[in-house]
Order: sequence, then structure tokens, then C-alpha cells
Amino acid sequence: MNTTIQHPLQVSNSIATTHTSVINRFFNWTKTQEKNRLLWLAVAVAGHGCVITIITMFAILFTGNNFVFWPFAIAAMAMTLVTNLAAMPTKITIPVFFLSVLIDVVIIAICLVNGFNIEATYV
Repeated sequence: MNTTIQHPLQVSNSIATTHTSVINRFFNWTKTQEKNRLLWLAVAVAGHGCVITIITMFAILFTGNNFVFWPFAIAAMAMTLVTNLAAMPTKITIPVFFLSVLIDVVIIAICLVNGFNIEATYV
């Protein structure tokens, strides 16, 4: 009779918490941005092409016009442009856009570390 009234196991009520990583939350957020697809297209093409790429080009030119930086700057703009013109979903275009901005920021940072040398541009 003792076993029917008292349970030999102690059950603790604990709620299992699941932690999603930052990367998973970011990709889930990009999927929800599908309704703002044209806004992201405009920001990526106009903002990147008219602002960020121009700043990157000036940084490359004013720090000695090092040829190594040009293919990376061109590839950063091209990958944003190609994914948007191919009408890829936002779960692809937004990470590619952020990656291309990161590439441009790294190029600008390296150019600033090298220092401005306007005389090397014309040699």
C-alpha cells in the first residue's frame, strides 16, 4: 500500500530552455524581411553602389592605389549586385550585403592603417 500512495521517484518541475544562437536568430530575421524585399534591394544597390563603394575607391586611391585592393572592392560590389539582380530571397541577399559591406570596411581600415600617400597615386 505504501507504493501506491507514495512515489519512489522525486519529480522536479523544471522548464527546459532552448537557446538559439545569434546566427540562427539572424537567419530567421532575414526570412521575415521578405515583405521588405524592395527596400533591401534599394539599400543594397543604391547605398552600396553610390556610397560605400565610392568611399572604398577613394580610400584605395588616396593611399597609393594598391592594385591588390581593387579586385576585392569590385567583387564586394559585384556579389551584392548579382544576388539582387538574380532576385534571390532576402535570406540570401541580406547576408551577402552585410558580407560585402564588411569586405569594404576591412579594405578601408587597411588603407587607413597604411596612411594617405597622394603622391604614390600619380606615380
